[in-house]
Amino acid sequence: MANAFDRLVVSVPDLAEAVNQYQTVMGVPPLPGGAEDSVRAARWLLTNTVVELVARGAAAPHLQGLVFAREHAPEGNEVIENSLGLHLCQCDGRFTEQLREKWSSEHRPALSVDHVVLRTVNPDACIDLFRDQLGIRLALDKNIEAWGGRMLFFRGGKMTLEVIESSADGPEKNVFWGVAYQCTSLAERVRILQDAGVQVSAPRDGRKPGTRVATLKSHDLGIPTLLIQPAPS
Repeated sequence: MANAFDRLVVSVPDLAEAVNQYQTVMGVPPLPGGAEDSVRAARWLLTNTVVELVARGAAAPHLQGLVFAREHAPEGNEVIENSLGLHLCQCDGRFTEQLREKWSSEHRPALSVDHVVLRTVNPDACIDLFRDQLGIRLALDKNIEAWGGRMLFFRGGKMTLEVIESSADGPEKNVFWGVAYQCTSLAERVRILQDAGVQVSAPRDGRKPGTRVATLKSHDLGIPTLLIQPAPS
């Protein structure tokens, strides 16, 4: 069973340039030493996961995949073979636990990952993989025409994998498409980003009642990126 979404992996062609952009969005630099380690990675430790940029010869930045923390998994990354062709790995989660023990809140962004978007041509295969094989809770399976059709929401560790069935004119493959970051005060976050030179839309009402959202227009590495203020509890 997958205990949590341990890491969100973003592949980039130029790590230094990607870090220069993303640290503006995150509000803090990556964890010290991250851009110099042996795997050429830069990491931000969020409240519910780690965002990891890796330099792996990508033609363009893209959401490469997810790493799950699972019981009885090996210490390092182990590839999870799957029929969807997605880049998925598992680990025992100890590396992230060590980061949390080592680095205080001043090194962490005031953000969490609300959800990651996966576009798919086979939602039933996604259920087989994420619910049945990996043990992630399927919180919702519903046709929401106003949002584009069939959608699946897999929930684990205060983070959601939002699966959207591609329309007839959508991509003919399974691909991690976008990411949404949650913040406590959207108006303040938008102001901070705009002051730092980031282009971001004006806050607006989200699809979920009570939420407020804004869309990044720059410094997003070309990845569709949303900021979300959750509905009052």
